[in-house]
Amino acid sequence: MGEVEFIEDKVSSLKSWKKRKLNDLVQSMNKGDVLLVPGLSWLGRSLVEVLEVLSELNDKEVKVFSVKENFQLNGDDTQPKDMRKMLGLFTEIERDLISAKTKEGLQVAKASGKRLGRPKGPGKSKLDKHKKEIIALLKNGSKKTFIAERYGVAPATLTNWIRRHGLDKLKPEP
Repeated sequence: MGEVEFIEDKVSSLKSWKKRKLNDLVQSMNKGDVLLVPGLSWLGRSLVEVLEVLSELNDKEVKVFSVKENFQLNGDDTQPKDMRKMLGLFTEIERDLISAKTKEGLQVAKASGKRLGRPKGPGKSKLDKHKKEIIALLKNGSKKTFIAERYGVAPATLTNWIRRHGLDKLKPEP
């Protein structure tokens, strides 16, 4: 009959199958090996992952049996091809449902007055609290790169901040 190995995967199924013991198991399997699982959901956290695992096992010509769904993937007949087509269809439906729920949720949030997206306006800058110092440095003729480095911002950030506060007209005092 051959060697039998029992694998218990205690890691949460919220982790990708490639970060679980399942990945090591799939990689170690060869043509003619058999994988018996309690249910197809054990193979992944979504239909996409289940399909990916089944596809990889099918390519390796590994036989898969799922007790719960009474499913078998043995590579000998058309069932694997039909099943992969069905799983592909289910995956597409799942993605469409998720997309529809997301859009619906955004519409509800928008209708209830919630502002969506990035906040409008310039916002606050960590340079604001140093405005007097920056003005003094600009009047003393300090380079913008020096000022930006001193306050831990990119030179472009400083330039935009200076422009936004109308300080771009400041000239060094003699």
